[in-house]
Amino acid sequence: MADDSDAEHERALKIMPIWDLILTYVVVLLAGLAGLGVYSELRRRRFEPTPSEDRIFRCRRCGYVYTDDPDVDRSRCSQCGKMNEAIEF
Repeated sequence: MADDSDAEHERALKIMPIWDLILTYVVVLLAGLAGLGVYSELRRRRFEPTPSEDRIFRCRRCGYVYTDDPDVDRSRCSQCGKMNEAIEF
């Protein structure tokens, strides 16, 4: 009877490492995928254009679209010289 329990215990020890290996493989795979996701997000943010603080103007006379400093309420068109107000989105 003691031999049966010893044989069963040895068999359980041989099977257990297989489950440990599978668990380790899955954990390493998920950690690698998470790391790849973080890396790609950081890379995307680094190459993404940054929003400009400038204000956008469109001339009412000639239709020219241009930008000017953020503190300017009205700006003179560089094409025709007409004063224009900023476009509100």
